[in-house]
Amino acid sequence: MNGITNRLIFSLVLLLIIGAQSYAQEDPTGDEATDSILSKKLKTIQTMEQLLDSVRLDGRQTGAINDRREQKFLDARDQQQALLDRAMARLDREEQRSVRLQNEFEANEKILEDIGETLRIRLGNFGELFGVMRQVAGEVIATVRNSIVSLQYPNREHAIIGLVESTGVPSIEQMSKLTVVMLEEMTQAGRVDRFQKKVVLPGGSIADAEIVRVGVFNAITEDFFLKFIPDTTSLQVLARQPARRYRSMADDLFDLEKGYTTMAVDPSRGQILGLLIQAPGLWERIRQGGLVGYFIIFIGLLGAVLSVWRLRILREEGRAINLQLATDKISTDNPLGRILSVYDDNETIDPESLELKIDEAILREVPQLEKYHSIVKVFAAIAPLLGLLGTVVGMIVTFQALTLFGTGDPKLMAGGISQALVTTMLGLIVAIPLVFLHSILTSWSGTLIEILEEQSAGLIARHAEKIKS
Repeated sequence: MNGITNRLIFSLVLLLIIGAQSYAQEDPTGDEATDSILSKKLKTIQTMEQLLDSVRLDGRQTGAINDRREQKFLDARDQQQALLDRAMARLDREEQRSVRLQNEFEANEKILEDIGETLRIRLGNFGELFGVMRQVAGEVIATVRNSIVSLQYPNREHAIIGLVESTGVPSIEQMSKLTVVMLEEMTQAGRVDRFQKKVVLPGGSIADAEIVRVGVFNAITEDFFLKFIPDTTSLQVLARQPARRYRSMADDLFDLEKGYTTMAVDPSRGQILGLLIQAPGLWERIRQGGLVGYFIIFIGLLGAVLSVWRLRILREEGRAINLQLATDKISTDNPLGRILSVYDDNETIDPESLELKIDEAILREVPQLEKYHSIVKVFAAIAPLLGLLGTVVGMIVTFQALTLFGTGDPKLMAGGISQALVTTMLGLIVAIPLVFLHSILTSWSGTLIEILEEQSAGLIARHAEKIKS
């Protein structure tokens, strides 16, 4: 009996716990509420009848709570079902719309295909013609943007941009504008115009200037050649101006009001002019030769000075000899006069002795007539050798640079070889005139020596006849 009672009590307590949990589920405090409700009920229960009543009450309350929860669940299910029904209905409508749009798209594709085929048939060869026209228009736009004429007449390319960007059939107006722009560029290529424009000076400052445009090739001011910069649509004064002969032509053209004059133009629209001004000048070439080049120039100048000085002396000596030949009066201020004085001083000796004395006098005069000729000859010989030395040194430096930086830049090797050959050029420039001057000196002095020998032979012959008679 006691066991049944215990089991009954256990069951009732279990029911109380379940009921407390039901209340706790209605209460947001959770487990703490469950423990509180259960402890309160257990404290109030004293007898089995109270326990049974409490269990019955909790059962009724629990049933009511479960009924409310079930109704709440059913209401939520009905709402979700309604939402699902609306979503499915919307999905059906969208699917139907998608099918309709797909059918319309396919129909439009077929229409476009038919229209394209009709257009292709009607255009015939004109399609290729229009393609070529668009290509030509693109090239014309590039030419116009890079033309000096655009400085004077800006935004010319805007008239034909639409033709390049169009994918349809060009209009008559667009083709007419293309023709006008092309004819305008061709016309301006043969005109010389004046206009005012800002130019960029070498220091970076900007100044207003009167510009003379020579076709599409060159632009000049009163003092400078200009370079057109297409990226910034501006004119820039060249950092280095061309040679004087080109600047003189430009000055004549700038000052010309009417008529014709000669002008050098750059058909490459500035490229040749840019290369021309990059070419080193005479003094730059000399500086490229370095120490060897300076030494070559020094010996060249020294040899030239010696040669000119000796030529002057030989000319004076030749003039004095000619004067001596024209008179019977002996003068010792010239080689022939000094030889004649030796004859006058030794008229009484035998011909053999006289010949020896005259030969001795000639030998004394020959070194004076040939003085410094050997030095000029040596200068003419060593100048090309020094040039070759400078070239070898320059080539060594160039190949060392190639070893460090590689051969990726051909300009590096070409520039180094060009600088190395400067000394060879200087050596040849010095040697050729010195060889020519040495030949003149040798020939002139040889002529004077022959005159002296000829006159000496005549004196000895006359002296020998005089002795025999």
